[in-house]
Amino acid sequence: MKKRSIYLVLALWVVCASRLMAQADSAETASSDLANKIQNPIASLISIPFQNNLDFNVGPFDRNRNTLNIQPVVPFSLGEKYNLITRTIIPISSLPVGMDDRSTGIGDINLSLFLTSAKPKKLITGYGVAIGIPTGKTGIGLEKWTAGPSFIALTQQNGWTIGALVQNTWDFAGSDDVVSDVNFFYSQIFVVKNLQKGWYVNTAPIITSDWEAASDNRWTVPLGGGFGKLTRLGKLPVNAQIGYYFNVIRPDFGASSQFRFQVVFLFPK
Repeated sequence: MKKRSIYLVLALWVVCASRLMAQADSAETASSDLANKIQNPIASLISIPFQNNLDFNVGPFDRNRNTLNIQPVVPFSLGEKYNLITRTIIPISSLPVGMDDRSTGIGDINLSLFLTSAKPKKLITGYGVAIGIPTGKTGIGLEKWTAGPSFIALTQQNGWTIGALVQNTWDFAGSDDVVSDVNFFYSQIFVVKNLQKGWYVNTAPIITSDWEAASDNRWTVPLGGGFGKLTRLGKLPVNAQIGYYFNVIRPDFGASSQFRFQVVFLFPK
């Protein structure tokens, strides 16, 4: 009788342990999948990033500029083969004016639409368009409608994410009071290495060029990096990261460096 009881207890222990291990493996897999998705700008994942960029030594008086970008990402299924990924950037800026004043308010909204594969391969790609909407208040926005092609490509292997986003926009309507023409290049190269317990290190410099400026005064090229962590706020997954970038090439009166802080609220299916 005692042996049967011992065998029964052992059997129950094995069953419970097996279930707990399976749940742990499932949770670890889900966490790993989410860790990859947060590093993919065109993943089929609803998210709301809040990215704050503090730029140093801007303008002729070397003052600071602050921009909070609210960037909701919403994917839509277009059947079994394709997804449409929408990314909206709503900037709230505080810009230096002269030696002492500031202009604060909403800037021009940028909407990006990417067509992606619902079943991506090793090389993940997205083809789309970037549209600038002149919502900015006077002194902050360009007062121009802009549009242009946008392309993104990335690969994710062995905990690494490597990719690049490239777009160029031109004006097609609006006022000439701020600028007469817009021809603007924007790119972001991103390299991320996932570590243990949700931590990661990354670099994601934003490289830009104003083609309407003089040839020796167009480019902004930063170098830098940062780190972040995937955690939870209750049951809600949250991705937090910080980074610092030094502009090794910059136009006259452009920022010398930037401190970036970002919190992303994630809504996995």
